[in-house]
Formats: sequence, structure tokens, C-alpha cells
Amino acid sequence: MCLIETSPEIQTRRTVLRAPEAVDAARIAAVCGDLAVARMTARMPHPYALTDAEGWIGRAQGQDPRIERNFVIDHDEEGVVGMISLFPSEQLADEGTPPGRSAVRTELGYCIGASWAGRGLATEAVQGLLGWARRDWSRRVVSAGHFADNPASGRVLEKAGFLYTGERRSLFSRARGAWVASRMMVWLA
Repeated sequence: MCLIETSPEIQTRRTVLRAPEAVDAARIAAVCGDLAVARMTARMPHPYALTDAEGWIGRAQGQDPRIERNFVIDHDEEGVVGMISLFPSEQLADEGTPPGRSAVRTELGYCIGASWAGRGLATEAVQGLLGWARRDWSRRVVSAGHFADNPASGRVLEKAGFLYTGERRSLFSRARGAWVASRMMVWLA
């Protein structure tokens, strides 16, 4: 017998976090095509075309569910308003990690359309995903970061229980085409 693991649907008060589907591509491209959204991410290019959205959906559908999970943030009344992901991120070794080796950690990333920013939807999505990650995916530590010029993202993460680590990094933003100062945070279950 072959078991295929289906992607979970995570219900929050106003949204459902669910696996992206091909029919979501146009909406994802519209949300991510906004430079105000793309410039606050490391991985998102600008311009962000329909083919970029289709590629992200294809990668999400082919992901290894043991180490990566990608969701759309589907608002009850307004449809897809953003995306949220948990993915592997190599970070500096912890105590106990053999010298010269890095530890693979789970990192959280998200984006919310500019039209929906400031309504608490990002915080709600992050909290819902972290609850699922702790309860059903057995994650106890999740890292995240935000660009220093995006304190609103830091507030979202703080409201979800993340704490600043004191670490600052320079991350390359594809949309900006430049290295940008970022502040790192951690969530402990």
C-alpha cells in the first residue's frame, strides 16, 4: 500500500493556510508583483511574473514534506492574500554540532499583499502555522528574520512569539538587487 501525504489545511480565525494550486497563480503573481511586497523579501524577484508564481507552485507541490511546507494565505472573503513557508536553512553550528559542520534549522518566511497589511492577517497566519508546526510537525525551534527597514515584519514576528537573537545579517534581496541589513529572530516551542 502506498500512502501519499496530503498537505494540511490550517484554519485560523479569518484565513485558511493551504497548499497552493495552479488556479492560485494569477492571484499570487498579483500579490507578489507589487514592488512594496517583493522588496521586503530575500528570494522574490521583481518584476514577479505569472511564470514565477507557476514555478513557486510547482516547487511547492514537489517539496519534501518532511523538511519544507509552503502555503497560500487564503482569506475567507478576499481569497489569496499572501504566502507563508517553513523551509530548511543552514545556520551556524550549535554547541554539540561537530566542528566545520552547520546545523540545518527550520526557517519561516511570509509575505502579505500591501492591500491587506496592517489588518493582523500576517500575525494570524504566522501564529497558526507555528501552532501546527509545534503540534503536528514536531518543530521546537524556528528562525526568521526581517529587513531592518521593515520593522512592521518584526512586530508581526514578535506578536507570534519570536524573540530577537541580537544577530544581524546582510541578506541579498533579489527584488532590490542589493544586500540589505536584516535582524534575526527565533521562536522556541
